[in-house]
Amino acid sequence: MAASGPLSGITVVDLSRILAGPYCTLLMAELGARVIKVEPPGKGDDAREYGPFKNGVSTYFASVNRGKQSIALDLKAERDRGIFETLLAKADVIVENFRPGTMEKLGYGWETLHERYPRLIYASASGFGHTGPFSRHPAYDMVVQGLGGIMSITGHAGQPPVRIGTSIGDLGAGLYTAIAVQAALLHRERSGEASKVDIAMFDCQLALLENAVMRYTVTGQIPGPLGARHPTITPFEAFATADGSMIIAAGNDALFQKLCAVLDRPDLASHADFRTNDLRNQHQARLKAEIEAVLKGKPTAEWIAIIERAGLPCGPINNVAQALAHPQVEARNMLVSVEDPKAGTLKLAGNPLKLSTFADPPTRDPAPTLDQDRAAILRELGL
Repeated sequence: MAASGPLSGITVVDLSRILAGPYCTLLMAELGARVIKVEPPGKGDDAREYGPFKNGVSTYFASVNRGKQSIALDLKAERDRGIFETLLAKADVIVENFRPGTMEKLGYGWETLHERYPRLIYASASGFGHTGPFSRHPAYDMVVQGLGGIMSITGHAGQPPVRIGTSIGDLGAGLYTAIAVQAALLHRERSGEASKVDIAMFDCQLALLENAVMRYTVTGQIPGPLGARHPTITPFEAFATADGSMIIAAGNDALFQKLCAVLDRPDLASHADFRTNDLRNQHQARLKAEIEAVLKGKPTAEWIAIIERAGLPCGPINNVAQALAHPQVEARNMLVSVEDPKAGTLKLAGNPLKLSTFADPPTRDPAPTLDQDRAAILRELGL
């Protein structure tokens, strides 16, 4: 089932559901690991009920669970617990995203599993991690986006709070979990010692605040939303043109001077208020007005052609359809086909992890139906 990749030969038992954990195990499957998704009998992963649907199939579920296997197990039933424990004995990694304490109630906490399966890496992605006063609190993506500060720097000043357009709380945790699991696999390879990986969505949101943390701790000023501009580089934002908007990112003095030349405004480069990036930051609004006064004379496409020829980073503000139609998408295999037996052909986001030593095929195996692989897995386990 698992594709060829650097994690080929690694077996992951995946207890996770919805997005954070499944995104982690999707990345591992893309890198060649065998992922066995253990779901509760009946409805399985909650995400199986999330739309949009195609021929009754959740494409939300399909997009993050492709290439995995499924077995339905009731971890409170003796027979299914026996199957689960036999699976763990053959696995390299277990991934779960339950609220802390849930696995301990089932008898499968880190301490218990580590004693019984000393080479098993245990990875948990939860709202607040396994330590601290909020450890047992529930959390969804929107909760940690708000709590972690990222919504406070998103959108425009004076406007209502805005969620980032993707589930960055879940996706960030999934990415960090995947990185940590692979580090734990390398450590086990070197030392023979298995690790517990404890990832908190809240921690990940703080880490993804990037320079907002530094700006606050250094200056004492609380960062706020800046719309479509960079907080410390100018000009580096969205600008109005004759027929819409475009992005220009002049990240240093040399690029700014080139931009001024292209706009036929060399006086801006030598202006006392705009000579350095720090000065440009201080006078950002005035500089933007000067640049837009020129840009409004031509449509976006014309300006992009002119500015690109000068070697300046720039681009349009694409919608999703336009982004997927970009020639780089096909060239980089970033839209792959999945032939689902019920939903038909699905076009899903490709794998951004490109490795010269492994193929990146244009197709992927579909997500499993609930309990699809039970018979095969039981035969393999000798049960």
